[in-house]
Amino acid sequence: MPAAEIDIDEVLVRALLQAQHPDLAELRLTLTAIGWDNVTYRLGDQLAVRLPRIRAGSELLRREHRWLPVLAGRLPIRVPVPVRLGEPEGEMFPWPWSVVAWIPGRSAEHAPPDPAQAATFGRFLAALHRPAPDDFPRNDWRGIPLADAAERVDQLLHDAADEVPVAAIREHWRVALAARPDPLTTCVHADLHPKNLVVDDGRLAAVLDWGDMTAGDPAIDLAAAWMLFPVRAHADLWASYGAIPASTMDRAKGWAVFFGLTLLQAGLAGDRPFEAIGRATLARLGTAGTVRSGPERHRGR
Repeated sequence: MPAAEIDIDEVLVRALLQAQHPDLAELRLTLTAIGWDNVTYRLGDQLAVRLPRIRAGSELLRREHRWLPVLAGRLPIRVPVPVRLGEPEGEMFPWPWSVVAWIPGRSAEHAPPDPAQAATFGRFLAALHRPAPDDFPRNDWRGIPLADAAERVDQLLHDAADEVPVAAIREHWRVALAARPDPLTTCVHADLHPKNLVVDDGRLAAVLDWGDMTAGDPAIDLAAAWMLFPVRAHADLWASYGAIPASTMDRAKGWAVFFGLTLLQAGLAGDRPFEAIGRATLARLGTAGTVRSGPERHRGR
């Protein structure tokens, strides 16, 4: 996690509220999360304040301001649409910020969703994965061809040789790299690991952290199946999503390899929750058969 470029504390957050949204300024503030890009304070019982802690995060937050109101109406799971917008405030704070609804629950890393929620997640992905408008964000880190990640995956596999079922993972990766690219560029979230999903009593309550959204390969998001659900639940996810070209399924497993190894590396560097997610992802891939590329379409049943 990068060092914060601005120290954000309750005094600063309250001062921003007093300057721009004074009707909210007296509500109770409670620090709830310090992420890679943002700091989140709960505001009273119904709201939360999100503020970027690094300059790069400010650009990602502006993406959310622009696009979450557009996407929210078509998605079957809640997303943090801003209810109030915050703007830079002189020397006090140089970047945009937002007030969003507080959504009860816990992150999926601590409270995994009920496997029965796989169908809901499939419907969510199907609703999201529509052709991307011309002005939709482009992300040079996530909206890339799978082959562009090959060098990194080879290094991660080498580093994790004693930690994962290497033969099965290498086979998924080989098949993924050989898969035909998808001609369709859709809207994708691009960062659907369990820390970015809220679960309330087993139910998927919200999908958070949309700063990495991009026009790209839908397989990037389909990879979340292996991060979130046991393999026995995947058939329901694929069925609710709709027909998936076998080549897209191959690439989805390739992206699951990439995310699983990346999270495992983060865990071995000290982030134990990410390590657990990475291990679970790779273990599920290790028990999943490969689906060969071709004109047939995969339905999961």
